[in-house]
Amino acid sequence: MSTGKRLFQYALNFKRIIVFALAMLSVAVAADLAGPFIAKKMIDDHILGIESVWYKTDSETGTAELKGSYYTKDPQSADDESIRILQAGRGFVVTETDIEFDGKRSYEDGILTISQGAKAAQYEAELLSSDELMNFYKLELPSIIELLAFYFVLMIVASIFQYGQRFYLQKSANRIIQKLREDVFRQIQRLPIQYFDNLPAGKVVARITNDTEAIRELYVTVLSTFFTSFIYITGIYVALFILNAKLAAICLLLLPILYVWAKLYRKYASKYNHVIRSRVSDINGMINESIQGMSIIQAFSREKETHQDFEKLNREHFTYQNKLLSLNSSTSHNLVQVLRNIVFVAFIWYFGGEALQPSAAISLGMLYAFVDYINRLFNPVQGIVNQLANLEQALVAGERVFQLMDEEGIDVSAEEVPRYKGNVVFDHVSFGYKDGEYVLKDLCFEAKQGETVALVGHTGSGKSSIMNLLFRFYDPQEGKILIDGMDITGMPRQTLRRHMGIVLQDPFLFTGTIASNVSLEHPDISRETIEQALSSVGADRVLKHLEKGYDEPVIEKGSTLSSGQRQLISFARALAFNPAILILDEATSSIDTETETIIQEAMDVLKEGRTTFIIAHRLSTIRNADQILALDRGRIVEKGSHDELMEQKGKYYQMYQLQLGKKDG
Repeated sequence: MSTGKRLFQYALNFKRIIVFALAMLSVAVAADLAGPFIAKKMIDDHILGIESVWYKTDSETGTAELKGSYYTKDPQSADDESIRILQAGRGFVVTETDIEFDGKRSYEDGILTISQGAKAAQYEAELLSSDELMNFYKLELPSIIELLAFYFVLMIVASIFQYGQRFYLQKSANRIIQKLREDVFRQIQRLPIQYFDNLPAGKVVARITNDTEAIRELYVTVLSTFFTSFIYITGIYVALFILNAKLAAICLLLLPILYVWAKLYRKYASKYNHVIRSRVSDINGMINESIQGMSIIQAFSREKETHQDFEKLNREHFTYQNKLLSLNSSTSHNLVQVLRNIVFVAFIWYFGGEALQPSAAISLGMLYAFVDYINRLFNPVQGIVNQLANLEQALVAGERVFQLMDEEGIDVSAEEVPRYKGNVVFDHVSFGYKDGEYVLKDLCFEAKQGETVALVGHTGSGKSSIMNLLFRFYDPQEGKILIDGMDITGMPRQTLRRHMGIVLQDPFLFTGTIASNVSLEHPDISRETIEQALSSVGADRVLKHLEKGYDEPVIEKGSTLSSGQRQLISFARALAFNPAILILDEATSSIDTETETIIQEAMDVLKEGRTTFIIAHRLSTIRNADQILALDRGRIVEKGSHDELMEQKGKYYQMYQLQLGKKDG
């Protein structure tokens, strides 16, 4: 399905509001477009209405007096005698003779001369005084006032409904974009970990914020303008066809011209917008990375080089923005002006030709209405042309967002299972992050309930990969992993992780408080459980000096806390969730000796009744492990307790002696 269709599908979620808004828009347009018709009637029937044939009558009511006689426009209540009032130059004259044809008029010495081309006719006439002329105009004033009042009411109605349609269209647009953002964020939570391994966080953020904001502009401004313009154009064409079908047909040529221009414009604008959106994403990614690594940048004096890299991206973004600006500037306003001039030339040519015909009967009101409608026609045309740039930006942004949403994800499962015992078996497991490049090769081991299993080995030996498989961040290519005899690939990921806990080397704290970071706002974890968990890991001794205690605010990543404090909170978090399987991923490698002593004292409490996996570089911290697995290049080369492995004097013995030697040195 195309991006445009998918965006339309989102709009259908709120079709009732949109339909209601469009109904209000239709009423507003109808009320607004009635103006030129009212003006035409006012000009032709009333302002210039005195140039009609006036019939003599005996009635004094609702009539105009001229030299003792009374006249009316209504032939039903009049005599056979009639007069004709015509404007000649700046004055008005009256004649009792029928006019054969109309044309250029002149008056001199009681003679009215009317000429049309080679033809000319003369009539006896008399110049009207101002008072006599006003006697006839007074009859038109009530009708003029009524039309003006009617037009005023229509303008109020149009304003009310215009406000309503804008309010409801933009309300629906805000709801659409709210739903889209929720769907995008929900999709992010469904994506596997490997997706984020290959895409910088800043680029993901750009799609949720910048790209969805561009799509919001589509619904709030672009589609609102398009809907309004389409209904206005339709209404104007209906009015033009009512007035004069031939000229309206000529004006229809605008539509294919606009269509062809829009196709050509989108061809180039799409190319530029793809680059612009990509560079915005790159810039966000680089800014995010620079902020995260600002301490390293400043410590190694890389500010200049980082600025140069940013400047390069920013320059490319600027270049393509200018290309898009040049495209918009050279087409949008110029195109509308050219089309406007073409239509006015056709208008002048058509009415000029009509005026030369002997039977021409083109009124001033008709001319006014046509000019008014043609001017109004180009306002929505200008609106459409001006919004094409925003439309293209939104479509490109939508394409990027839907690419993210089309990524294969994993539905979040709410299925609950009883807390499992924690017997873990790796049965001939092989795994690689890339096809054919295994980082774990034919692993076989068993961790029984309540045992502590330590994983040791040099960097890249596969220790963390074992944890990634156990948590099902990835699945093995060969073999299987069993928990209590159940293959974990047959369990929903969330169900599996519900009874697992992890403490990372660099713990992540969320914005909130110390207490909220322990419970992660889980409804089943009470305040008492939080405090008990913090006390069990010894955090009360380290955090007691804080002003608000466990309600002390924590900002992003817990940067105001020491590494030891963050680690203790992370330990308390794992304990509060009461996992059956606990993973400690080098959890004590980045803390000071005093805090490590506190944690070591709590480890026995934390590991009680749980199957615990420890990844440790400090081999002294795993001496009491029930089982130690020594890894080398993805294989288990040694397996046993600390004493057993020391007796073998193999890989583990060498590593232990090396660390012991460094310590002694």
